Amino acid sequence: MVEFTDEEGYGKYLDLHECYEKYINLKGVERVDYITYLSTFDQLFDIPKERKNAAYREYLQILLEYLESYCNRIKPLLELQEEMEEVRSDFERQWGDGMFPGWPKEAMGALTHAGAHLDLSAFSSWEELASLGLDRLKSALMALGLKCGGTLEERAQRLFSTKGKRLQDLDATLFAKSKPGKAGKSRDSERQKELAALEAQAYRLAELLGEQRAATRDNVQRKQARTGEEREESDEEHFSDDDSDDDDDDIPYNPKNLPLGWDGKPIPYWLYKLHGLNINYNCEICGNYTYRGPKAFQRHFAEWRHAHGMRCLGIPNTAHFANVTLIEDAVALWQKIKSSKEMERWKPDMEEEYEDSTGNVVTKKTFDDLKRQGLL
Repeated sequence: MVEFTDEEGYGKYLDLHECYEKYINLKGVERVDYITYLSTFDQLFDIPKERKNAAYREYLQILLEYLESYCNRIKPLLELQEEMEEVRSDFERQWGDGMFPGWPKEAMGALTHAGAHLDLSAFSSWEELASLGLDRLKSALMALGLKCGGTLEERAQRLFSTKGKRLQDLDATLFAKSKPGKAGKSRDSERQKELAALEAQAYRLAELLGEQRAATRDNVQRKQARTGEEREESDEEHFSDDDSDDDDDDIPYNPKNLPLGWDGKPIPYWLYKLHGLNINYNCEICGNYTYRGPKAFQRHFAEWRHAHGMRCLGIPNTAHFANVTLIEDAVALWQKIKSSKEMERWKPDMEEEYEDSTGNVVTKKTFDDLKRQGLL
């Protein structure tokens, strides 16, 4: 059976309190409250690279461990391993392109390695570079990791030979001797890549749990807005609900088949008799549906079931057919209403009047007959 903490509310909310405690104890990070942390815990790219040390790595591992565990509990059908494989492949591509958030790639061009760079595009020959002086040329050569000794002309020629080239395309004899610090830089690069890979996994897990994250933020805000008395009442209701779980599972004793009330128990028998629920009413128009009690019977004439039955009979569901439940009675009443309306309908031949030249008032039919006979 899947287990959740009280704070997680059976998988509706996140419980990041342990991760939050770890985060606020990191050196150099901004101290925020829990609600703000819920909104920004995946914004790892805002933390400077200099602050991402061993303690930060430990915090990342705790955060990932919790998010993976929570995701497995609420989404057991999700293939989390496939998601992580996809994250790793996307990360390798972004890391190689230097596009991963928070970890910009160091430029690999010949003039953008490190140090006091010099733009060679403004120089067309080494003689122009020589006019800069020994110190400036030495600084530019050191920035590229090249040999910086020699005369002014040698330095200028050596620097000008790198124009338009990458470091890996240069002659190996131009570089200064390697120092012990190179291996340390390689280890630092590997450590940074491992941290960035952990961050990529955290980004994807936070994206998968976006709905629970928003619900957690709203729940924490709602809890903080309550007074002490309201929180105590909520806890008491929670305990009472737990105590009544066993009672809810029991089948209520109901030998007379009484309707159930709001609490899931049969209503009192005197109330059953008072509302006339012991009387059943059948409606043939509704497909012989049975209604218990006069209140439900009277109400059903305006409901969809009765209106649908009347529509199938081709009869409008008007007030004339109130309390009519038999199809035969409804059809007979509809014929009677139609005949009475036919009698009341205006008949121009019989009711329209005309006046002849002598002032006699006759119907339209009589007037037309006299006119055809030429008597007018």
